[in-house]
Amino acid sequence: MPGTTNEAPGGNRPALSRAVAVEPGKFAAAYWGKAPLLSRAGELAGSDGFADLLSPDAVDELLSRRGLRTPFLRVAQQGKVLPAERFTGGGGAGAEITDQVLDDQVMHLYAQGATLVLQGLHRLWPPLIDYSRRLGAELRRPLQVNAYLTPPGSQGFSTHYDTHDVFVLQVDGTKRWRLHAPVLPDPLEKQAWGGRADEVSATAQGEPDLDVVLAPGDALYLPRGWLHSAEALGARSLHLTIGVRALTRYALVEELLTLAADDARLRATLPYAVDVADPDAIEPELTETVEALRDWLTTVEPAEVAARLRARDWPSARPEPVSPLAQLDFAAGLDAGDEIRVREGLRWSLADDGPEHVVLRLVGRTIRFPSYCAPALRVALAGEPLPVGDLPLDDDADRLVLARRLLNEALVVPAR
Repeated sequence: MPGTTNEAPGGNRPALSRAVAVEPGKFAAAYWGKAPLLSRAGELAGSDGFADLLSPDAVDELLSRRGLRTPFLRVAQQGKVLPAERFTGGGGAGAEITDQVLDDQVMHLYAQGATLVLQGLHRLWPPLIDYSRRLGAELRRPLQVNAYLTPPGSQGFSTHYDTHDVFVLQVDGTKRWRLHAPVLPDPLEKQAWGGRADEVSATAQGEPDLDVVLAPGDALYLPRGWLHSAEALGARSLHLTIGVRALTRYALVEELLTLAADDARLRATLPYAVDVADPDAIEPELTETVEALRDWLTTVEPAEVAARLRARDWPSARPEPVSPLAQLDFAAGLDAGDEIRVREGLRWSLADDGPEHVVLRLVGRTIRFPSYCAPALRVALAGEPLPVGDLPLDDDADRLVLARRLLNEALVVPAR
């Protein structure tokens, strides 16, 4: 029986409520993938801004005390990304690296009007690691988090569009955003704006569909494809962008094409010496191919496509961090009264593997268990904390063996 964990929300409010000022159902129906949504600070849950996720002091710490390396920092000036050599260098004695961020060089470039882009903060900064995991679980999509620090009156990048949806969270200062409707609705990842640069530039000359200034605590949702540019106003601006990777119907087509390789009619060789440049010569082959494809599509099982999408989608998001030493110490001293819980964001499915075993499928690995462990596995991985002694097995000895294995495999963590 397949299953996936549900993320437990931090505190008492959904993560999405910090980024949009409408109920999730309304957001899904009216805005998700369709239209921008501006949410003012006073409308958002808590109305306490975003400095707890990343502050100017946190930016200073990342740039100067965390040994940051490329590509976790990009620097842009006048719409162009500067070479990393302009702001990186050796790590000093005992650090055999050559691309560590040099804080003094970054400071000089920023003072000269460059925009700093801190990338991959969902893997670097603890508050954003936690928040992005919660938000990603609610959306059931993998996220990436960048921060943009722009000097007063500067614009980091010219008008462009992204191939993923974006939540913009204004942390510090103010920024003016100009939005235009897409020149290509719902672009795929391989349909980046650079391939339509002239059309994007021409559209950007017209009146924007939305012209708005974001102040601290404000948020803006942008569907993929919407053209946008942003300019800091009277003071520096710091904002977060949370990118949401899309899974599209085209992905289904791609997986169907891969599965179609199993059909002999679709693998057939074209006629001897056929002139593929001649439409009349290709027409009967195209007709027969379409017919063969149509016939084959009626045989496709949804489970086959789902299995391929699982292999494609699951690795793109990581579960919550594990503390290796504390985890092993907890497992070694485990008692039946200790509580465990599944790692937030863990992707898993459980299926029979013959009469005596079940197999637990995870990202990049599978684990076999005796079939009598199946009920206990489902309880342990269901999402709620529980004492080891409550696992549905015959005795505490079996419960401890299973719980220790789950801890050592990093599937569950201490519930504390």
